[in-house]
Amino acid sequence: MLKRFVSSCAQVAGIGLVFGVASCAGLQAQELTHHHFDSAAAMDGDVTQGWAKDQLSKSPRHREWVKVKNGNREVNSFIVYPEANKKATAVIVIHEIFGMSDWVQQLTDELAAAGYIAIAPDLLSGMGPNGGGTAELVATGNNNAVGQAIRALPPDQIATDLNAVADYVAKLPAANGKVAVGGFCWGGSQTFFFSTRRPSLKAAFVFYGSAPINNAQGEPYTVDKAALSKIGAPVYGFYAENDMRIDATIPPTTDAMKGLSKMYDPVTYAGAGHGFMRGGEPNAPPPTAPTAKGDEAGDKKASDDYEKALASYKANRKARDDAWARWKALLAKM
Repeated sequence: MLKRFVSSCAQVAGIGLVFGVASCAGLQAQELTHHHFDSAAAMDGDVTQGWAKDQLSKSPRHREWVKVKNGNREVNSFIVYPEANKKATAVIVIHEIFGMSDWVQQLTDELAAAGYIAIAPDLLSGMGPNGGGTAELVATGNNNAVGQAIRALPPDQIATDLNAVADYVAKLPAANGKVAVGGFCWGGSQTFFFSTRRPSLKAAFVFYGSAPINNAQGEPYTVDKAALSKIGAPVYGFYAENDMRIDATIPPTTDAMKGLSKMYDPVTYAGAGHGFMRGGEPNAPPPTAPTAKGDEAGDKKASDDYEKALASYKANRKARDDAWARWKALLAKM
């Protein structure tokens, strides 16, 4: 079951965030408050998924790492080409708040399997030891390293990195010049942000991310209409029913985009939780049933927790499948 939010609700208040696309001063503060990133920052397991790595290893498609130039910077990017007999549209994949993960690489390959040139930049390139990125930050063993690096990313650097990647992929011999962008979690919000910086995008696909805002911390939640006015592409939203911190931003975003005559089509997937595109992957392992230990109360709690986790897993799986079908249908119309 899908629910489309077309409500004209009033402003959502009480979300203590800091943001400003115009001033850009508070972007990372918003993102780290607004997504699932707390004092226990990205662990190695958030970046490394054996099941995703195994799936990618079986792909017949050509894939490689390229260093995309952005002034004095080099953005390490993972690109996968479709097996096609005609030039293809390109899709930029913006990673989650955990940086460049195995799952992001698997998803990039899945987009190529659907017929698109897919490229995923590691936006933490140059932020790690010896000029490295996500992998080098994780290798330090500091569980806060990725979070600290994400927090330190200047919004203008994010925008210029993404523009450099878009310019690069659009000009590849196998590309038809059309570029879309899709991102997840933190990357979903960056997708919305990037659409304000590159009006020539053909489409922006926001997975459980929020629009730019311009209120100061402690002030009522206010969508940045000046930023949204610069959007030239349709924006499609993919949201989870059980994700109110993001869902609460949908009505004011809908109102703002409607007022600006901008295309914004949010769909919410019933029963799903934040991160359902990763959590619902067919090759992601389901929760493991508990083994009874002879403790009646403990066994009941373990059984209840398992049933809850299993229901969530199934809901995320359905949401992921439905979202994939919608995403591919939208891409095909570009």
